[in-house]
Amino acid sequence: MSTPMDRIEIDVASRHLLDEELEAAVRRLQEAALLTGTHGIVVTRVAPGRYTAALSDQVPFGMTRELIS
Repeated sequence: MSTPMDRIEIDVASRHLLDEELEAAVRRLQEAALLTGTHGIVVTRVAPGRYTAALSDQVPFGMTRELIS
């Protein structure tokens, strides 16, 4: 039995790649969120060019929020 993906690490060197990778990560997490209908998505900037995108029960289903740590 497989578990849905709930966290994606993103590490890029250019803005163009960052946009592509963030969009792809959010799409994949949206698919996972549809399985339960209970989690939204939080995107966190960890450092320049480093982000995490994750399902979160602190974000309403259907919403995506960005945090800067």
